[in-house]
Amino acid sequence: MSINVFHLLETVLSDDVVRTLAGRFGLAPDLTRKVASAAAPAIVAAIMQRGSTAEGARGLFSTIMSPEVNAQIGKQLPDMLASTSGVSLLETTGRELIQKAAGVNVGALADAVAAQTGAAQSTVFSLTGVVGAATMGILKHHFTASQGVVGQLPTLLGHQLSSVNASLTDRLAQAVGLGSAATFADSIIARLKDVSAHLSHPEPDMRPVPAAAPPQTVVHPAPPGKPAARSHSWLWWLLAAIAVIIAFFALRSCQRDNAEDTTQTGATQPAAQAAFQPASQPASQPASSAAVAASQASDAAAASAAEAASSASEAAPVPTRDSHFSFTVDKSGVPTLTATVGTQEEKAQLIDALTKQLGEGKFNANVTVDAATKPAAWLAHLDGLLPLLALPGAEVKIDGSHVELSGAAADAKLGWLDKLKALFGTGFDIGVFNVQKAVADATQSFRDAVKGLFGPDASCASADIVKVLNLQVVNFATGSTTIPASAGEDLRQSAKVLNACAKEGKPVKIEVAGYSDNVGNKAANLALSKRRAQAVRTWLVAQGVKASTLTAEGYGEANPIDSNDTEGGRFHNRRIAFVAQQ
Repeated sequence: MSINVFHLLETVLSDDVVRTLAGRFGLAPDLTRKVASAAAPAIVAAIMQRGSTAEGARGLFSTIMSPEVNAQIGKQLPDMLASTSGVSLLETTGRELIQKAAGVNVGALADAVAAQTGAAQSTVFSLTGVVGAATMGILKHHFTASQGVVGQLPTLLGHQLSSVNASLTDRLAQAVGLGSAATFADSIIARLKDVSAHLSHPEPDMRPVPAAAPPQTVVHPAPPGKPAARSHSWLWWLLAAIAVIIAFFALRSCQRDNAEDTTQTGATQPAAQAAFQPASQPASQPASSAAVAASQASDAAAASAAEAASSASEAAPVPTRDSHFSFTVDKSGVPTLTATVGTQEEKAQLIDALTKQLGEGKFNANVTVDAATKPAAWLAHLDGLLPLLALPGAEVKIDGSHVELSGAAADAKLGWLDKLKALFGTGFDIGVFNVQKAVADATQSFRDAVKGLFGPDASCASADIVKVLNLQVVNFATGSTTIPASAGEDLRQSAKVLNACAKEGKPVKIEVAGYSDNVGNKAANLALSKRRAQAVRTWLVAQGVKASTLTAEGYGEANPIDSNDTEGGRFHNRRIAFVAQQ
Protein backbone atom coordinates (compact mmCIF):
# COMPACT_ATOMS: atom_id res chain seq x y z
CA MET A 1 0.00 0.00 0.00
CA SER A 2 1.15 3.51 -0.75
CA ILE A 3 0.05 7.05 0.00
CA ASN A 4 0.00 10.44 -1.61
CA VAL A 5 2.03 12.60 0.75
CA PHE A 6 0.64 15.83 -0.69
CA HIS A 7 -3.00 14.84 -0.18
CA LEU A 8 -2.24 13.92 3.42
CA LEU A 9 -0.29 17.13 3.93
CA GLU A 10 -3.32 19.12 2.81
CA THR A 11 -5.35 17.24 5.40
CA VAL A 12 -2.82 17.90 8.17
CA LEU A 13 -2.52 21.56 7.17
CA SER A 14 -6.26 22.08 7.33
CA ASP A 15 -7.87 25.50 6.90
CA ASP A 16 -8.00 25.92 10.69
CA VAL A 17 -4.32 25.02 11.05
CA VAL A 18 -3.36 27.39 8.23
CA ARG A 19 -5.31 30.22 9.86
CA THR A 20 -3.50 29.55 13.14
CA LEU A 21 -0.12 29.55 11.38
CA ALA A 22 -1.04 32.73 9.54
CA GLY A 23 -1.81 34.42 12.85
CA ARG A 24 1.42 33.20 14.40
CA PHE A 25 3.59 34.46 11.57
CA GLY A 26 1.64 37.56 10.60
CA LEU A 27 0.67 36.38 7.10
CA ALA A 28 -2.60 36.17 5.24
CA PRO A 29 -3.96 32.58 5.20
CA ASP A 30 -3.77 32.45 1.40
CA LEU A 31 -0.10 33.42 1.44
CA THR A 32 0.59 30.92 4.22
CA ARG A 33 -0.95 28.16 2.09
CA LYS A 34 1.03 29.38 -0.92
CA VAL A 35 4.32 29.15 1.01
CA ALA A 36 3.51 25.63 2.22
CA SER A 37 2.53 24.55 -1.31
CA ALA A 38 5.86 25.81 -2.68
CA ALA A 39 8.05 24.36 0.06
CA ALA A 40 6.47 20.88 0.16
CA PRO A 41 7.37 19.67 -3.39
CA ALA A 42 10.94 20.89 -2.99
CA ILE A 43 11.27 19.03 0.32
CA VAL A 44 9.76 15.83 -1.10
CA ALA A 45 11.90 16.07 -4.24
CA ALA A 46 15.04 16.38 -2.11
CA ILE A 47 13.92 13.36 -0.09
CA MET A 48 13.38 11.43 -3.34
CA GLN A 49 16.89 12.36 -4.43
CA ARG A 50 18.29 11.09 -1.12
CA GLY A 51 16.37 7.83 -1.50
CA SER A 52 17.72 7.18 -5.01
CA THR A 53 20.78 5.31 -3.69
CA ALA A 54 20.76 2.27 -1.44
CA GLU A 55 22.86 3.97 1.22
CA GLY A 56 20.75 7.12 1.03
CA ALA A 57 17.50 5.17 1.32
CA ARG A 58 18.73 3.38 4.43
CA GLY A 59 19.82 6.64 6.03
CA LEU A 60 16.55 8.31 5.06
CA PHE A 61 14.48 5.47 6.49
CA SER A 62 16.45 5.67 9.75
CA THR A 63 15.71 9.39 9.97
CA ILE A 64 12.01 8.86 9.25
CA MET A 65 11.72 6.22 11.99
CA SER A 66 13.83 8.19 14.50
CA PRO A 67 12.33 9.46 17.78
CA GLU A 68 12.58 13.06 16.58
CA VAL A 69 9.82 12.42 14.01
CA ASN A 70 6.28 12.63 15.40
CA ALA A 71 4.06 10.04 13.72
CA GLN A 72 0.99 11.56 15.40
CA ILE A 73 1.57 15.07 14.11
CA GLY A 74 -1.65 14.95 12.09
CA LYS A 75 -3.66 14.78 15.31
CA GLN A 76 -1.38 16.83 17.55
CA LEU A 77 -0.52 19.77 15.29
CA PRO A 78 -3.35 22.06 16.49
CA ASP A 79 -2.24 21.60 20.12
CA MET A 80 1.41 22.24 19.18
CA LEU A 81 0.45 25.53 17.58
CA ALA A 82 -1.44 26.66 20.68
CA SER A 83 1.72 27.90 22.41
CA THR A 84 4.70 29.91 21.25
CA SER A 85 7.10 27.33 22.64
CA GLY A 86 5.28 24.61 20.70
CA VAL A 87 5.57 26.54 17.45
CA SER A 88 9.24 27.27 18.06
CA LEU A 89 10.04 23.64 18.84
CA LEU A 90 8.05 22.45 15.83
CA GLU A 91 9.78 24.69 13.30
CA THR A 92 13.25 24.03 14.74
CA THR A 93 12.74 20.27 14.75
CA GLY A 94 11.33 20.40 11.23
CA ARG A 95 14.33 22.28 9.84
CA GLU A 96 16.71 19.83 11.52
CA LEU A 97 14.80 16.88 10.06
CA ILE A 98 14.90 18.36 6.55
CA GLN A 99 18.64 18.76 6.90
CA LYS A 100 19.11 15.21 8.22
CA ALA A 101 16.73 13.53 5.80
CA ALA A 102 17.78 15.24 2.58
CA GLY A 103 20.88 17.31 3.28
CA VAL A 104 19.00 20.46 2.26
CA ASN A 105 20.24 23.94 3.11
CA VAL A 106 16.96 25.23 4.56
CA GLY A 107 18.12 28.83 4.29
CA ALA A 108 18.67 28.49 0.54
CA LEU A 109 15.29 26.79 0.16
CA ALA A 110 13.61 29.58 2.16
CA ASP A 111 15.24 32.19 -0.11
CA ALA A 112 13.83 30.47 -3.20
CA VAL A 113 10.33 30.05 -1.73
CA ALA A 114 10.35 33.68 -0.55
CA ALA A 115 11.29 34.88 -4.04
CA GLN A 116 8.54 32.74 -5.59
CA THR A 117 5.75 33.67 -3.16
CA GLY A 118 6.65 37.21 -2.08
CA ALA A 119 6.65 36.29 1.64
CA ALA A 120 9.43 37.45 3.97
CA GLN A 121 12.42 35.11 4.04
CA SER A 122 12.43 34.86 7.84
CA THR A 123 8.77 33.84 7.90
CA VAL A 124 9.29 31.32 5.11
CA PHE A 125 12.26 29.92 7.06
CA SER A 126 9.93 29.25 10.01
CA LEU A 127 7.05 27.86 7.94
CA THR A 128 9.36 25.54 6.03
CA GLY A 129 10.28 23.90 9.33
CA VAL A 130 6.59 23.27 10.07
CA VAL A 131 6.05 21.76 6.61
CA GLY A 132 9.14 19.59 7.03
CA ALA A 133 8.00 18.27 10.42
CA ALA A 134 4.53 17.48 9.05
CA THR A 135 5.91 15.72 5.96
CA MET A 136 8.25 13.52 7.97
CA GLY A 137 5.48 12.73 10.45
CA ILE A 138 3.19 11.59 7.62
CA LEU A 139 5.89 9.24 6.30
CA LYS A 140 6.58 7.79 9.74
CA HIS A 141 2.89 7.27 10.43
CA HIS A 142 2.52 5.33 7.19
CA PHE A 143 5.51 3.07 7.80
CA THR A 144 4.59 2.51 11.43
CA ALA A 145 0.95 1.66 10.68
CA SER A 146 1.81 -0.65 7.78
CA GLN A 147 4.92 -2.13 9.41
CA GLY A 148 6.78 -0.99 6.33
CA VAL A 149 10.45 -1.65 5.69
CA VAL A 150 13.18 0.30 3.96
CA GLY A 151 12.76 -1.68 0.73
CA GLN A 152 9.31 -0.13 0.26
CA LEU A 153 10.56 3.44 0.60
CA PRO A 154 11.80 4.05 -2.99
CA THR A 155 8.46 2.78 -4.36
CA LEU A 156 6.50 5.15 -2.13
CA LEU A 157 8.74 8.06 -3.12
CA GLY A 158 8.28 7.28 -6.80
CA HIS A 159 4.53 7.58 -6.33
CA GLN A 160 4.97 11.25 -5.42
CA LEU A 161 6.53 12.27 -8.74
CA SER A 162 3.40 13.49 -10.50
CA SER A 163 2.56 15.80 -7.57
CA VAL A 164 6.14 17.02 -7.39
CA ASN A 165 6.21 17.74 -11.13
CA ALA A 166 3.06 19.83 -10.86
CA SER A 167 4.70 22.40 -8.55
CA LEU A 168 8.49 22.07 -8.64
CA THR A 169 10.15 25.01 -10.40
CA ASP A 170 13.74 25.21 -11.59
CA ARG A 171 14.54 27.74 -8.88
CA LEU A 172 13.25 25.47 -6.14
CA ALA A 173 15.00 22.46 -7.65
CA GLN A 174 18.31 24.33 -7.75
CA ALA A 175 17.85 25.49 -4.15
CA VAL A 176 17.76 21.88 -2.94
CA GLY A 177 20.61 20.74 -5.20
CA LEU A 178 18.65 18.93 -7.93
CA GLY A 179 19.67 20.95 -10.99
CA SER A 180 16.68 21.68 -13.23
CA ALA A 181 13.21 20.32 -12.49
CA ALA A 182 13.08 18.57 -15.88
CA THR A 183 16.43 16.84 -15.40
CA PHE A 184 15.33 15.58 -12.01
CA ALA A 185 11.99 14.29 -13.34
CA ASP A 186 13.64 12.50 -16.27
CA SER A 187 16.02 10.44 -14.16
CA ILE A 188 14.52 9.95 -10.71
CA ILE A 189 12.04 7.15 -11.50
CA ALA A 190 14.69 4.89 -13.02
CA ARG A 191 17.03 5.46 -10.09
CA LEU A 192 14.32 4.77 -7.53
CA LYS A 193 13.32 1.57 -9.36
CA ASP A 194 16.92 0.35 -9.30
CA VAL A 195 17.18 1.00 -5.57
CA SER A 196 13.79 -0.60 -4.94
CA ALA A 197 14.87 -3.77 -6.74
CA HIS A 198 18.14 -3.81 -4.81
CA LEU A 199 16.57 -3.33 -1.40
CA SER A 200 13.58 -5.59 -2.03
CA HIS A 201 15.69 -8.69 -2.75
CA PRO A 202 17.80 -9.60 0.29
CA GLU A 203 20.37 -12.35 0.17
CA PRO A 204 18.92 -15.91 0.20
CA ASP A 205 20.22 -16.65 3.70
CA MET A 206 18.26 -13.68 4.99
CA ARG A 207 14.94 -14.94 3.55
CA PRO A 208 12.83 -16.98 6.01
CA VAL A 209 12.46 -20.58 4.88
CA PRO A 210 8.78 -21.51 4.50
CA ALA A 211 7.59 -24.47 6.51
CA ALA A 212 7.37 -27.72 4.57
CA ALA A 213 3.89 -28.80 3.52
CA PRO A 214 2.48 -31.57 5.75
CA PRO A 215 2.52 -35.07 4.24
CA GLN A 216 -0.78 -36.19 2.72
CA THR A 217 -2.52 -39.10 4.39
CA VAL A 218 -4.01 -41.62 1.97
CA VAL A 219 -6.89 -43.58 3.49
CA HIS A 220 -7.54 -47.03 2.03
CA PRO A 221 -10.91 -48.72 2.60
CA ALA A 222 -10.70 -51.43 5.24
CA PRO A 223 -11.14 -55.01 4.05
CA PRO A 224 -14.53 -56.53 4.78
CA GLY A 225 -14.77 -57.75 8.28
CA LYS A 226 -11.92 -55.61 9.54
CA PRO A 227 -12.33 -52.34 11.45
CA ALA A 228 -11.13 -49.29 9.59
CA ALA A 229 -7.69 -48.00 10.63
CA ARG A 230 -7.90 -44.74 12.59
CA SER A 231 -7.13 -41.80 10.32
CA HIS A 232 -5.47 -38.55 11.38
CA SER A 233 -6.96 -36.58 8.52
CA TRP A 234 -9.18 -34.77 11.00
CA LEU A 235 -6.04 -33.08 12.34
CA TRP A 236 -5.22 -31.54 8.96
CA TRP A 237 -8.82 -30.36 8.57
CA LEU A 238 -8.60 -28.76 12.00
CA LEU A 239 -5.38 -26.98 11.03
CA ALA A 240 -7.01 -25.89 7.77
CA ALA A 241 -9.97 -24.45 9.65
CA ILE A 242 -7.67 -22.54 11.99
CA ALA A 243 -5.71 -21.22 9.04
CA VAL A 244 -8.92 -20.06 7.35
CA ILE A 245 -9.93 -18.19 10.52
CA ILE A 246 -6.50 -16.51 10.68
CA ALA A 247 -6.72 -15.60 7.00
CA PHE A 248 -10.21 -14.14 7.53
CA PHE A 249 -9.07 -11.80 10.28
CA ALA A 250 -5.90 -10.87 8.37
CA LEU A 251 -8.07 -10.01 5.35
CA ARG A 252 -10.41 -7.91 7.52
CA SER A 253 -7.40 -6.03 8.93
CA CYS A 254 -5.98 -5.38 5.48
CA GLN A 255 -9.37 -4.17 4.25
CA ARG A 256 -9.54 -1.69 7.12
CA ASP A 257 -6.04 -0.43 6.33
CA ASN A 258 -6.95 -0.10 2.65
CA ALA A 259 -10.13 1.77 3.50
CA GLU A 260 -8.21 4.24 5.68
CA ASP A 261 -5.58 4.82 3.02
CA THR A 262 -8.27 5.23 0.34
CA THR A 263 -10.06 7.82 2.45
CA GLN A 264 -6.83 9.77 2.93
CA THR A 265 -5.41 9.63 -0.56
CA GLY A 266 -8.61 9.93 -2.61
CA ALA A 267 -8.27 9.10 -6.27
CA THR A 268 -6.19 6.28 -7.73
CA GLN A 269 -2.50 7.09 -8.06
CA PRO A 270 -1.52 8.41 -11.52
CA ALA A 271 0.27 6.55 -14.26
CA ALA A 272 3.72 7.46 -12.93
CA GLN A 273 3.03 5.14 -9.99
CA ALA A 274 2.25 2.19 -12.25
CA ALA A 275 5.96 1.83 -12.96
CA PHE A 276 6.41 0.69 -9.37
CA GLN A 277 3.57 -1.89 -9.27
CA PRO A 278 4.53 -5.59 -9.30
CA ALA A 279 4.40 -7.20 -12.74
CA SER A 280 1.67 -9.61 -11.65
CA GLN A 281 -0.76 -8.85 -8.86
CA PRO A 282 -4.08 -10.77 -9.07
CA ALA A 283 -7.08 -8.91 -7.75
CA SER A 284 -8.46 -11.93 -5.98
CA GLN A 285 -7.72 -15.62 -5.55
CA PRO A 286 -10.88 -17.39 -4.41
CA ALA A 287 -10.38 -20.70 -2.66
CA SER A 288 -12.04 -23.71 -4.20
CA SER A 289 -11.78 -25.88 -1.13
CA ALA A 290 -10.77 -25.81 2.50
CA ALA A 291 -7.42 -27.31 1.55
CA VAL A 292 -6.72 -24.50 -0.93
CA ALA A 293 -7.78 -21.93 1.65
CA ALA A 294 -5.50 -23.54 4.19
CA SER A 295 -2.62 -23.47 1.74
CA GLN A 296 -3.22 -19.80 0.98
CA ALA A 297 -3.53 -18.98 4.66
CA SER A 298 -0.31 -20.85 5.34
CA ASP A 299 1.45 -18.89 2.58
CA ALA A 300 0.01 -15.63 3.91
CA ALA A 301 1.11 -16.49 7.44
CA ALA A 302 4.61 -17.31 6.20
CA ALA A 303 4.77 -14.07 4.22
CA SER A 304 3.46 -12.14 7.19
CA ALA A 305 6.05 -13.74 9.42
CA ALA A 306 8.79 -12.93 6.91
CA GLU A 307 7.66 -9.31 6.67
CA ALA A 308 7.38 -9.06 10.45
CA ALA A 309 10.90 -10.39 10.85
CA SER A 310 12.20 -7.96 8.22
CA SER A 311 10.23 -5.13 9.81
CA ALA A 312 11.58 -5.95 13.23
CA SER A 313 15.09 -5.88 11.81
CA GLU A 314 14.58 -2.62 9.95
CA ALA A 315 12.57 -0.89 12.71
CA ALA A 316 14.96 -1.88 15.47
CA PRO A 317 16.29 1.07 17.44
CA VAL A 318 18.64 2.96 15.16
CA PRO A 319 21.27 5.58 15.91
CA THR A 320 19.70 9.03 16.15
CA ARG A 321 22.59 11.41 16.86
CA ASP A 322 24.70 13.06 14.21
CA SER A 323 28.37 12.23 14.07
CA HIS A 324 30.71 15.08 14.96
CA PHE A 325 34.17 16.12 13.83
CA SER A 326 35.82 19.45 14.64
CA PHE A 327 39.37 20.70 14.77
CA THR A 328 41.47 23.80 15.17
CA VAL A 329 45.08 24.14 14.03
CA ASP A 330 47.52 26.17 16.14
CA LYS A 331 50.14 28.57 14.79
CA SER A 332 52.75 25.82 14.50
CA GLY A 333 50.43 23.66 12.39
CA VAL A 334 49.47 21.10 15.07
CA PRO A 335 45.75 20.25 15.00
CA THR A 336 43.60 19.52 18.02
CA LEU A 337 40.48 17.64 17.12
CA THR A 338 37.34 16.24 18.70
CA ALA A 339 35.13 13.59 17.16
CA THR A 340 32.17 11.39 18.02
CA VAL A 341 31.55 8.32 15.86
CA GLY A 342 29.33 5.27 16.17
CA THR A 343 31.80 2.37 16.02
CA GLN A 344 35.33 1.38 16.95
CA GLU A 345 35.97 0.70 13.26
CA GLU A 346 35.19 4.33 12.38
CA LYS A 347 37.44 5.53 15.18
CA ALA A 348 40.27 3.32 13.94
CA GLN A 349 39.76 4.56 10.37
CA LEU A 350 39.99 8.17 11.53
CA ILE A 351 43.06 7.69 13.72
CA ASP A 352 44.85 5.64 11.04
CA ALA A 353 44.23 8.33 8.41
CA LEU A 354 45.46 11.10 10.72
CA THR A 355 48.56 9.14 11.65
CA LYS A 356 49.35 8.36 8.03
CA GLN A 357 48.94 11.98 6.94
CA LEU A 358 50.40 13.86 9.92
CA GLY A 359 52.64 11.35 11.64
CA GLU A 360 52.58 9.72 15.06
CA GLY A 361 52.24 12.23 17.89
CA LYS A 362 51.76 15.18 15.51
CA PHE A 363 48.14 15.81 16.48
CA ASN A 364 45.91 15.86 19.55
CA ALA A 365 42.76 13.79 19.25
CA ASN A 366 39.80 13.10 21.50
CA VAL A 367 37.63 10.56 19.71
CA THR A 368 34.53 9.17 21.42
CA VAL A 369 32.60 6.09 20.33
CA ASP A 370 28.86 6.30 20.97
CA ALA A 371 26.55 3.57 19.67
CA ALA A 372 23.72 6.11 19.37
CA THR A 373 25.68 7.99 16.69
CA LYS A 374 24.83 7.63 13.01
CA PRO A 375 27.48 6.51 10.49
CA ALA A 376 30.00 9.27 9.76
CA ALA A 377 29.48 10.00 6.06
CA TRP A 378 32.31 12.55 6.15
CA LEU A 379 34.84 9.75 6.67
CA ALA A 380 34.52 8.96 2.97
CA HIS A 381 35.88 12.45 2.19
CA LEU A 382 38.60 12.49 4.83
CA ASP A 383 41.48 12.51 2.34
CA GLY A 384 40.28 15.85 0.98
CA LEU A 385 40.03 17.31 4.49
CA LEU A 386 43.46 16.23 5.70
CA PRO A 387 45.43 19.10 4.09
CA LEU A 388 43.34 21.53 6.17
CA LEU A 389 44.62 19.89 9.35
CA ALA A 390 48.06 21.26 8.55
CA LEU A 391 46.89 24.83 7.80
CA PRO A 392 47.74 27.12 10.76
CA GLY A 393 44.65 28.87 12.08
CA ALA A 394 42.17 26.61 10.24
CA GLU A 395 38.95 25.69 12.02
CA VAL A 396 36.38 23.20 10.76
CA LYS A 397 33.25 21.74 12.36
CA ILE A 398 31.15 18.92 10.92
CA ASP A 399 27.86 17.83 12.48
CA GLY A 400 26.26 15.11 10.41
CA SER A 401 26.14 16.63 6.93
CA HIS A 402 26.63 20.25 7.99
CA VAL A 403 30.15 21.61 7.48
CA GLU A 404 31.19 24.98 8.89
CA LEU A 405 34.49 26.73 8.14
CA SER A 406 36.10 29.47 10.18
CA GLY A 407 39.53 30.93 10.84
CA ALA A 408 42.03 30.41 8.04
CA ALA A 409 39.77 27.77 6.47
CA ALA A 410 37.23 30.53 5.75
CA ASP A 411 39.74 32.75 3.93
CA ALA A 412 38.20 33.32 0.51
CA LYS A 413 41.63 33.69 -1.06
CA LEU A 414 42.50 30.10 -0.17
CA GLY A 415 39.33 28.79 -1.81
CA TRP A 416 38.54 26.03 0.67
CA LEU A 417 34.82 26.67 0.59
CA ASP A 418 34.58 25.85 -3.12
CA LYS A 419 37.01 22.95 -2.78
CA LEU A 420 34.96 21.29 -0.07
CA LYS A 421 31.68 21.88 -1.92
CA ALA A 422 33.14 20.04 -4.91
CA LEU A 423 34.57 17.33 -2.65
CA PHE A 424 31.47 16.60 -0.58
CA GLY A 425 28.76 17.11 -3.21
CA THR A 426 25.12 18.12 -2.81
CA GLY A 427 24.46 15.85 0.16
CA PHE A 428 26.32 18.24 2.48
CA ASP A 429 25.55 21.80 3.59
CA ILE A 430 28.88 23.67 3.56
CA GLY A 431 29.30 27.26 4.66
CA VAL A 432 31.46 29.84 6.39
CA PHE A 433 30.64 31.07 9.88
CA ASN A 434 29.69 34.74 9.93
CA VAL A 435 29.01 36.31 13.31
CA GLN A 436 26.93 39.17 11.87
CA LYS A 437 24.70 36.70 10.04
CA ALA A 438 24.43 34.52 13.14
CA VAL A 439 23.29 37.51 15.20
CA ALA A 440 20.87 38.64 12.48
CA ASP A 441 19.35 35.16 12.15
CA ALA A 442 18.93 34.87 15.92
CA THR A 443 17.37 38.32 16.08
CA GLN A 444 14.86 37.51 13.36
CA SER A 445 13.94 34.18 14.99
CA PHE A 446 13.36 35.93 18.31
CA ARG A 447 11.25 38.72 16.81
CA ASP A 448 9.10 36.23 14.92
CA ALA A 449 8.55 34.15 18.05
CA VAL A 450 8.04 36.95 20.58
CA LYS A 451 4.92 38.14 18.74
CA GLY A 452 3.13 35.10 20.11
CA LEU A 453 3.76 36.24 23.69
CA PHE A 454 1.49 39.26 23.27
CA GLY A 455 -2.28 39.23 23.02
CA PRO A 456 -5.23 37.75 24.89
CA ASP A 457 -4.20 34.12 24.41
CA ALA A 458 -0.52 34.68 25.24
CA SER A 459 1.14 32.28 27.66
CA CYS A 460 2.82 33.37 30.89
CA ALA A 461 4.10 29.86 31.62
CA SER A 462 7.76 30.05 32.58
CA ALA A 463 8.74 27.35 30.10
CA ASP A 464 7.08 29.21 27.21
CA ILE A 465 8.65 32.53 28.19
CA VAL A 466 12.26 31.33 28.53
CA LYS A 467 12.00 29.27 25.34
CA VAL A 468 11.43 32.48 23.39
CA LEU A 469 13.82 34.67 25.39
CA ASN A 470 16.65 32.22 24.72
CA LEU A 471 16.31 32.75 20.97
CA GLN A 472 17.90 36.20 21.27
CA VAL A 473 21.65 36.82 21.31
CA VAL A 474 23.40 39.38 23.49
CA ASN A 475 26.70 39.57 21.61
CA PHE A 476 29.02 41.46 23.98
CA ALA A 477 32.22 42.95 22.59
CA THR A 478 35.42 41.24 23.71
CA GLY A 479 35.99 41.84 27.41
CA SER A 480 32.98 44.20 27.64
CA THR A 481 29.96 44.21 29.94
CA THR A 482 28.13 46.96 28.03
CA ILE A 483 24.85 45.87 26.46
CA PRO A 484 25.47 45.99 22.67
CA ALA A 485 23.17 48.11 20.54
CA SER A 486 22.23 45.02 18.50
CA ALA A 487 20.57 43.50 21.59
CA GLY A 488 18.77 46.60 22.87
CA GLU A 489 15.46 46.20 21.05
CA ASP A 490 15.21 42.47 21.79
CA LEU A 491 15.80 43.06 25.50
CA ARG A 492 13.13 45.79 25.45
CA GLN A 493 10.68 43.28 24.00
CA SER A 494 11.72 40.78 26.67
CA ALA A 495 11.01 43.34 29.37
CA LYS A 496 7.58 44.08 27.85
CA VAL A 497 6.69 40.39 27.98
CA LEU A 498 7.75 40.06 31.63
CA ASN A 499 5.94 43.26 32.59
CA ALA A 500 2.74 42.14 30.83
CA CYS A 501 2.71 38.84 32.75
CA ALA A 502 3.34 40.67 36.05
CA LYS A 503 0.47 43.04 35.29
CA GLU A 504 -1.85 40.04 34.87
CA GLY A 505 -0.78 38.74 38.26
CA LYS A 506 1.40 36.03 36.73
CA PRO A 507 4.97 37.20 37.44
CA VAL A 508 7.67 35.05 35.89
CA LYS A 509 10.80 34.43 37.94
CA ILE A 510 13.96 34.05 35.90
CA GLU A 511 17.67 33.57 36.45
CA VAL A 512 19.90 35.46 34.01
CA ALA A 513 22.87 33.12 33.49
CA GLY A 514 26.14 34.18 31.89
CA TYR A 515 28.52 31.77 30.11
CA SER A 516 31.84 32.08 28.30
CA ASP A 517 33.97 30.07 25.90
CA ASN A 518 37.21 28.43 27.05
CA VAL A 519 39.62 31.00 25.61
CA GLY A 520 41.71 32.83 28.18
CA ASN A 521 41.94 32.58 31.97
CA LYS A 522 39.29 30.40 33.54
CA ALA A 523 38.80 32.58 36.61
CA ALA A 524 38.65 35.75 34.54
CA ASN A 525 36.04 34.17 32.27
CA LEU A 526 33.95 33.20 35.29
CA ALA A 527 34.03 36.73 36.68
CA LEU A 528 33.27 38.28 33.27
CA SER A 529 30.31 35.97 32.70
CA LYS A 530 28.82 37.00 36.04
CA ARG A 531 29.25 40.73 35.34
CA ARG A 532 27.55 40.31 31.98
CA ALA A 533 24.61 38.47 33.56
CA GLN A 534 24.30 41.26 36.12
CA ALA A 535 24.40 43.87 33.34
CA VAL A 536 21.46 42.21 31.59
CA ARG A 537 19.51 41.97 34.86
CA THR A 538 20.17 45.65 35.58
CA TRP A 539 19.06 46.59 32.06
CA LEU A 540 15.77 44.68 32.42
CA VAL A 541 15.07 46.20 35.85
CA ALA A 542 15.61 49.65 34.30
CA GLN A 543 12.85 48.74 31.81
CA GLY A 544 10.39 48.17 34.66
CA VAL A 545 10.85 44.47 35.41
CA LYS A 546 10.55 43.83 39.16
CA ALA A 547 13.99 43.19 40.62
CA SER A 548 12.54 40.52 42.91
CA THR A 549 11.74 38.34 39.87
CA LEU A 550 15.28 38.38 38.48
CA THR A 551 18.54 36.89 39.71
CA ALA A 552 21.92 36.85 37.96
CA GLU A 553 24.73 34.31 38.04
CA GLY A 554 27.88 33.59 36.05
CA TYR A 555 29.12 30.11 35.16
CA GLY A 556 32.18 30.83 33.00
CA GLU A 557 33.05 28.07 30.57
CA ALA A 558 30.86 25.46 32.30
CA ASN A 559 28.08 23.67 30.42
CA PRO A 560 29.18 24.38 26.83
CA ILE A 561 26.45 23.84 24.25
CA ASP A 562 28.87 23.54 21.34
CA SER A 563 32.50 22.69 20.64
CA ASN A 564 35.05 25.37 21.50
CA ASP A 565 37.19 24.21 18.58
CA THR A 566 35.65 26.66 16.11
CA GLU A 567 34.55 30.27 15.97
CA GLY A 568 30.92 29.28 15.60
CA GLY A 569 31.11 26.97 18.59
CA ARG A 570 32.73 29.61 20.78
CA PHE A 571 30.09 32.12 19.68
CA HIS A 572 27.33 29.78 20.84
CA ASN A 573 29.04 29.13 24.16
CA ARG A 574 29.46 32.86 24.94
CA ARG A 575 25.86 33.40 25.82
CA ILE A 576 23.25 34.83 28.14
CA ALA A 577 20.72 32.15 29.06
CA PHE A 578 17.37 32.69 30.72
CA VAL A 579 16.40 29.96 33.18
CA ALA A 580 12.92 29.60 34.70
CA GLN A 581 12.85 29.62 38.51
CA GLN A 582 10.21 28.27 40.87
